[in-house]
Amino acid sequence: MDFKENKAIYLQIADNIGDRILSGELPADGKIPSVREMAAEIEVNPNTVARTYEYLQQQGVIYTRRGLGYFVAADAAQIEVRERRNALMQGELDYFLGRLKAVGISPGELKALYEDYLK
Repeated sequence: MDFKENKAIYLQIADNIGDRILSGELPADGKIPSVREMAAEIEVNPNTVARTYEYLQQQGVIYTRRGLGYFVAADAAQIEVRERRNALMQGELDYFLGRLKAVGISPGELKALYEDYLK
């Protein structure tokens, strides 16, 4: 993984796991790598991965089975979509819309651009 300086590493790892859940690479009730395996895979301290897993457990995205490891929650994809949607609506979208207004892009132009993007 390539980490960015503007966001905590454990949150970037959580985002990566969320991406993998949303893409289907990590299916519901599927096992995810152990803390040590994940730390070795992405070359970070195991404590950072442990913090990521604790955060994801608190969000309800993953759960543990005693003695077996960590697994993806049945509704993890829905949780990820909801959390990402909230983050987008509360921060990124406000900034984006402000920039559109500043450069004079009309709602009609934005709609056309978005429809073209979806094609």
